Amino acid sequence: MNKKKILAVSGSLRQQSSNTAILQAAARIGYDRFEFTMYNGMGTLPHFNPEMDLEGDAEPAPVKELRSLLRAADGVLICTPEYANGVPGSLKNALDWIVSSGEFYDKPTAAISASPNPLGGDKAHASLLLTLKMLTAKIAEGATLMIPMVSKKLNAAGDVTDLQTLQALEALLYALEREIDDNTKTSPN
Repeated sequence: MNKKKILAVSGSLRQQSSNTAILQAAARIGYDRFEFTMYNGMGTLPHFNPEMDLEGDAEPAPVKELRSLLRAADGVLICTPEYANGVPGSLKNALDWIVSSGEFYDKPTAAISASPNPLGGDKAHASLLLTLKMLTAKIAEGATLMIPMVSKKLNAAGDVTDLQTLQALEALLYALEREIDDNTKTSPN
């Protein structure tokens, strides 16, 4: 059985990010079914500028890399914190670079927000979903999750210790896998 290729994107640039820890937990949970690629280039993307959004060789190298990783992925898993009632600017910048190139078109996608606040980053979650829908990503039914009080669900090493969160991640991965399978069946060869 071929493993499904998942591009995992953390909305946080912090080294010890709880959002990155959530993605790493998902990779451990789904290791037998998925091949995860953690996207680490968010900090190298230039500020989005439509004048620079040119095709071919003029495309900035970090943008070209992101687009290539998205094209190669069977699905995408994004986990974002909430800053100022929205997604961090670096994540929004990355998504802005994809608007005209279409790599999210019908791409099976799962979205998580993880926040130390009791609402789980609900505003960032809503903002992320709004942007992904505009990009025509296929948001898998059951593949959205808000994780409130995330810092209480991780140990000092960054491992998820909360059983409910682990179960929710497992359910999210199954939903994403079903969407990838459905997408494969309906995509032209």
